Formats: sequence, C-alpha cells, structure tokens
Amino acid sequence: MLGRKKIIRKQDKSKVAVLFVDEMNDLQSQIAEHFLLEFYGDVYEVRSAGPRNDHIDCELISVLYQNGIDIRRATSKSFDAKTMIEYDFIVFLQKETYERIRSVIPFNGKHILKDLGGKADFKATDDKELADCYMNLTNAVRDWVKETFATPDDLEKLVIK
Repeated sequence: MLGRKKIIRKQDKSKVAVLFVDEMNDLQSQIAEHFLLEFYGDVYEVRSAGPRNDHIDCELISVLYQNGIDIRRATSKSFDAKTMIEYDFIVFLQKETYERIRSVIPFNGKHILKDLGGKADFKATDDKELADCYMNLTNAVRDWVKETFATPDDLEKLVIK
C-alpha cells in the first residue's frame, strides 16, 4: 500500500512543518493549507496531500473565487509528490482516512485529527444551497486554522497519543 518515501529536509528549520491530509487532497486540506499560509505563513511551512489525489474540487474553486478567496493555482498532491518534507505535525481532516492509513503514512510527524466534515455532509437541493455548503465548510476550516495554529506550542495538546 503506502511505503516510506525518501523525504527531503525542511527548507526553513525555524518554521513548524505541517502536512494537511484528506483522502483526495481536493477539499478540506486545500482550504486548510491556504488559510495557514495566509494567517501564519511566517511561522509554518505547510503542504497538503492525500493518499490519493485528484483535481481540486472545481465547485470549491469557483465558490471561493466568487467570495474573494483565490486558490486557482493550488494543485492536488499525492503522498508520492516530490515536494514532501519532514513534518512536525500531520493533520488529518477526515477521520476515515486517518483510521485507514495512520499506521502506514509515509511521513514521520505527530498526528492530529480534526474531522471538519466534507462534501458527503452537504445537504443542498440547488446551486445556492451548494455554494452555502462550500462556504460553511470553508469558514469552519478557516476559523479552526486561525484559532488552532495561533500558538505553535499549543499543537502538542492536540497530538493523538
């Protein structure tokens, strides 16, 4: 399944390295990566990836862009990506993914789990409701990232033992 990959060293040893993970690296992890860089890019070296990868959710890109958040240059990455580094923390944003791959994840790092929901939780009957679902998820991820990563030393409290 997933094997240990050759990992390159962090570029900036003064920064805390964080990897956000969701199954396809197409939704929650992309949002989290965007906001961690926006809020605390001077403190964290951040990436996102998934055990599988796909295109970033096009509806997400469109809804965010219409709301002033531009992630059009983001790309979905698998664990085989050549830009992976040594991580201090690996943040799983889907419980199912964490439970399935936690023992075989190809990177070292302390594990944090925060299941913020995903597209399967959306209850929409039209485009407006769907856009609202994307924005609600985005706002939940943004708020969690802003609060959780404000003080890097507090991340230790969230580590799964």
